[in-house]
Amino acid sequence: MCHRFLEIEVVRCRTILHRRRKLRQSVPQKNSVFLDLFQDKKNLLKLYKTLHPEDTDATEDTLDIVTIDNVLTDNLYNDLGIMVGSNRLLLLLEAQSCWTVNILIRILLYLSQSYHEYFERTSQSLYKTKKVKMPKPELYVIYTGNKGRKPDTVSLSQEFFDGADIDIEIKAKVIYESDKDNIINEYIVFCKVFNEQIKEHGMTKQAVTETIRICKDRNILKQYLSSKEVEVVTIMMSLFDDEQIMRTYAKDIEKETERKTAEQMIRKGKMTLEEIADCVSSLSFDELKELEAEVMQLA
Repeated sequence: MCHRFLEIEVVRCRTILHRRRKLRQSVPQKNSVFLDLFQDKKNLLKLYKTLHPEDTDATEDTLDIVTIDNVLTDNLYNDLGIMVGSNRLLLLLEAQSCWTVNILIRILLYLSQSYHEYFERTSQSLYKTKKVKMPKPELYVIYTGNKGRKPDTVSLSQEFFDGADIDIEIKAKVIYESDKDNIINEYIVFCKVFNEQIKEHGMTKQAVTETIRICKDRNILKQYLSSKEVEVVTIMMSLFDDEQIMRTYAKDIEKETERKTAEQMIRKGKMTLEEIADCVSSLSFDELKELEAEVMQLA
């Protein structure tokens, strides 16, 4: 009985994932505050100078955004790629309030795709004898949640292979909120204020407008928020819409598939309604009784 239930659960999960992918692929790519903020070359230069204050030669003209769209189907549009001249590639990925070392896998895939596009953009062939030129990578994670016991660096070998010497390695520096006055820290504080306002007001326009007001009062991204307030509200509200649509859709699909699972179990007659209720959490006992009545009527 248990083995059969596990088989049904595997099919159910595959169905949900497949439909989620189709839905995500049908939703147009939207910007985020993270990307919109750094589309402005002045802000992009501030970001780079925060990471490399020693580079006095850097200008807005030496920086190019090479962000990749839809590397992963669940990309939240908070990954930023920057080319510095022709010899340095910076990748910055945002890790939001729920920390996960799986971000290293995102970085690995992102880096691979970034190099693929770089070789195409520079017309370099990997199949010729001449050694290709490639920019040196720098990998960063911007963590906008509460630090707790989070590391300053993360690596693929340490997190996934117990520190073993593996044939491919990914290491990334993790940037947290600090007492430093720079644009990265301002962005992290902005995100934390936003999370606090969501807890207080929910996913509403009031949470967005209060976030902007508080940050402007505290001189957090003040120039950006003052000059693009309407755009920021639109961006943040559209991301709310996406999240709510996905959650509602996922719940509907889960309930639909669990209803079909429960129907199959009732038809087999090998489990009581109480036992079935333990297996299909999205259906109430009353709903199961109604479903049982429907099945018996059709039998």
